[in-house]
Amino acid sequence: MTDLADRIAACRACAEDFAATRTAHAPRPVVWFSPAPRIRIIGQAPGKRVHESGRPFDDASGERLRDWMGIGRDVFYDRTRIAITPMAFCFPGYDRRGSDLPPPRRCAALWADAVDAALGPVPLTLLVGAHAQRHHLGTRGALTETVRAWRRHAPAVFPLPHPSWRNTAWLRKNPWFETELLPVLRRRVAEELAADQKGQARWR
Repeated sequence: MTDLADRIAACRACAEDFAATRTAHAPRPVVWFSPAPRIRIIGQAPGKRVHESGRPFDDASGERLRDWMGIGRDVFYDRTRIAITPMAFCFPGYDRRGSDLPPPRRCAALWADAVDAALGPVPLTLLVGAHAQRHHLGTRGALTETVRAWRRHAPAVFPLPHPSWRNTAWLRKNPWFETELLPVLRRRVAEELAADQKGQARWR
C-alpha cells in the first residue's frame, strides 16, 4: 500500500499536458488513502486550492461534502477510516474560459485498478460526480438520473452530485436530495464510523 501511494505521488505522466493548460502547472498528485478504510470517497480531480494545499477537498466543496456526511474535518481526514481516491489525482488545470478541465483519462488508466485492488471491498463508497459514477457504475445518462436512483446502489454505494458551489442551483431544483438521500447517507456514515474493526456494521 505504501509503495502504491509513493508511486502515485511520484507520477508525472501528464506533465506535458498540464504545462500546456492555462495554469501551466506541474503535476502534484494528492494521495490520501491507507489500508482497510471504512468509507471511500471517489471524486473527480483536485481543484487549484487542493493542488496548492496537498489536502483533498480542502475548499468550500469539502465543507459542503463534510456537511452532507455529517462529520468534521478531524474524522474526514483520518486516513485509517476514510480513503479519498479521485478519478485523477492531480489538478488538471483550467481551459481558456477559466473552467476546470475534466480528469485526464490517463490517470484512471494508470492507477484506478491498482487502487481498487489495494483497498479491496470497502463497506461504504461515495461516488461524487458524473465521472466517478460512469467509471464505477457504468452509467451513461444524466447525473440527476443516477443520483435520483440512489436506492438501487445503497447501502454500499451512494452516487452524489459534486458539492461545488456551481451545483447550488441543482440542489435547489432537487430538494429530494436533502430530504430523502442525505438523512440515509448520514446514518450510513455514522454506522460505518462506529463499526468495529471486523466490519460488523448492519444496515437497519
